[in-house]
Amino acid sequence: MSMMRMIGRAAGGFAALALFSSAAALAEPASYPVKVVTLVTHSSPGGGSDVFLREMSKYLGKYINATFVVENVQGGSGAKAMARVASAPADGSVFYATTPTYIYTSLMSKPQSTYKDMQPIANIFLDSEVIFTRTDGPFKSLKDVIDQAKKERGRWGAANPASLERQAAEQLKRAAGVNAAIVTHEGGGDMMLNVMNGTLDIGVGEIQELRSQLDAGKITLLATFNPERIPDKPDVPTVKESGFDVSLVKFRGLAGPKGIPDETAAIWDKAVKELLADPEYEKAYSDEVLVAQPIDHNDYPGFINNFATKTEEFLKTTGAIK
Repeated sequence: MSMMRMIGRAAGGFAALALFSSAAALAEPASYPVKVVTLVTHSSPGGGSDVFLREMSKYLGKYINATFVVENVQGGSGAKAMARVASAPADGSVFYATTPTYIYTSLMSKPQSTYKDMQPIANIFLDSEVIFTRTDGPFKSLKDVIDQAKKERGRWGAANPASLERQAAEQLKRAAGVNAAIVTHEGGGDMMLNVMNGTLDIGVGEIQELRSQLDAGKITLLATFNPERIPDKPDVPTVKESGFDVSLVKFRGLAGPKGIPDETAAIWDKAVKELLADPEYEKAYSDEVLVAQPIDHNDYPGFINNFATKTEEFLKTTGAIK
């Protein structure tokens, strides 16, 4: 099954989520085999995955009878976090925040544990990748950034070396015919500081990790890598509309150690649907411009493997891997 077909199938399922809202609000949280669940991310505090997990944790206890804690395991562009999760007990007590980063790290750096050593459990969101700059800086459009890069090379920021953001920047470089220096970071917070102080011309990231500075008017969105404009940001053009044929979408979900029982995974299938239909949480994730895209534990492995196959093909065509 193709990735887009899986997404379409998941979207059809999401159309029924509203049916869960009132019932879920009244239901008791589902019984669960452990009392404490650790949600691991490679992201630094304030980074996209960190924000995603911490916000979601506020609501998960309504649907799964457990306490949820977030653990930041930085290093190796996700390699340390993957090793932490892959070696954990397969009892539903430890999960990893899946993003394209864990695919890129697995393919590019041969870490101790890869995406193949973990069991995809559920996708939850699609996230918008955006290009941003400081509002009081010289760039008012993506064209301005590219023109600058043609004259003086330019400096662009991405979250870490093995990330969708880095690949988005690399693809933009190739499509625009420029040789900008791409400076990578272990988290979105550090990158933000370097964009704000003018060290970087632009950054590539997610709206949720930019929210505070965006709301304060200190940064401006120049474009989105989404195939279509972001519904809540209709004035922000796509990269493709700006003249550069690059489109990318980021997924956000959960994976655990291999061997998690089907009955435990099924608890997550149901809880994710109820969670996404929760009116309070729906407002929170809509404010962060996250698009609900549930994919259950039966279909998520295929989605991940398909993404990995396409990513590997791209990395080989660019010479990033052999």
